[in-house]
Order: sequence, then C-alpha cells, then structure tokens
Amino acid sequence: MYKRELAYYFTTPVAYIVIGLYLIGISLFLWVIPGQYNIVESGYSQVDGLFELSPWLMILLCPALTMRLFAEDKQSGMWELLRTKPYPLWRIVTDKYLAAWTLMLIGLLPNIIHYFIVSYIAEPIGNIDTAQFCGSFIGLILLSSAFLGIGLLMSSFTLNQIVAYILGALSSFVLYWVSMQDFYTSLSRGVIDLRDMLYFLSIAVIGVIVTIFVLDRKP
Repeated sequence: MYKRELAYYFTTPVAYIVIGLYLIGISLFLWVIPGQYNIVESGYSQVDGLFELSPWLMILLCPALTMRLFAEDKQSGMWELLRTKPYPLWRIVTDKYLAAWTLMLIGLLPNIIHYFIVSYIAEPIGNIDTAQFCGSFIGLILLSSAFLGIGLLMSSFTLNQIVAYILGALSSFVLYWVSMQDFYTSLSRGVIDLRDMLYFLSIAVIGVIVTIFVLDRKP
C-alpha cells in the first residue's frame, strides 16, 4: 500500500506541482524577490526566511497531498476492494500517511542547498549558525508530520476532495496560529527539546488514530 501510494504521486502531476511550487516559491523569496526574506539584501549569513515562510506554504500544500487519499478510492470503488483484502485498516491508513509524509520530506530536502550557498558566500566562509539551521529543519519535518496528520483526518470526513482540502488547510492554519507556532519557534532557536518534538508527533499520531476510528465506523 505504501509503495502504491508513493508511486501514484509520481505518476500524476501531484508530486511535481506540490514540490515544484514549494521549492520555486521559497527560492524566489530568498534570492530574487526584494523584501525582508531576501538573503542578499539582508546582508546576514542566515536563512531565517526559509523557516519563516515554509510553515505558511505547507499549510496550503500539505492538504493537497492528503485530500485525495480516501475520497478518490471511495469514488472509484477501490476502497471496497481494499477492505476485502487481508489488509488491516490501521495499515491502510498508516501506509497512506507515510507515503504523503515521504513525499513532503523529498520536497523539504532540497532546501539544504540554501544552507551551503549561504555558508559559501558568508564572510568568513562557513560563518552560519548550523545549530539553528538544524533545529529549524527538524522543526519543519515535524511540522509537516502534524499538518499531514490533520489533513489525513479531514480527508476521512468527506468524499469531496475540495472540501477535504479546505478543511485541512483551515484546521492547520488555526492550530498553527494558536499553538504550533510557539513549539516550532522553540525548535528554531537550535535547542532540540523532547517536549517540542513530542507535541508535533502527538498531533500526527492522533490524526492517524482518529482517522482509523472514523473510517472504521463509516459504511
């Protein structure tokens, strides 16, 4: 199931559109578009703009990866077929979630190049806060896990992919604004606190568990 879902992303425009929009958008803000996030204009060897912009972009992009996970299978009749096979429901849901998270990680990894570019052009070379970058990057990975958990849950409530996307984006925005932002900011300081990590992972796990509960009680 995991391989099937991951392969689907790359045999359709979904993966290329989501990853492409994210990476191009980030690169433009960091190197081309004038403003507070432009690294060249700032005159400082830092990539803070990457970590300030990414959460807001992921709020829009993560639901795009999860909105079809159940709606498409149910509309095509594949869901009924899957339930007749010897796959437990928890495995189906978990594999779908992990496939979406893998794709998001693939989209995040190229951002490391911004670190090396800034490190190279810094004076002296290498004058960049590596601990802060690593903490922020780990924060992005964990944040994506939470957003995808939310999107997964929202997709289990409806057969309409557009509705699933809107619910996922709105829920992620509200939760990030209310509490996630504080935990993410804490990690961005370069201090890896187990409590911050557990917070994001807990949201992801709760999203998966509640999704299983919802699907198990739906016809």
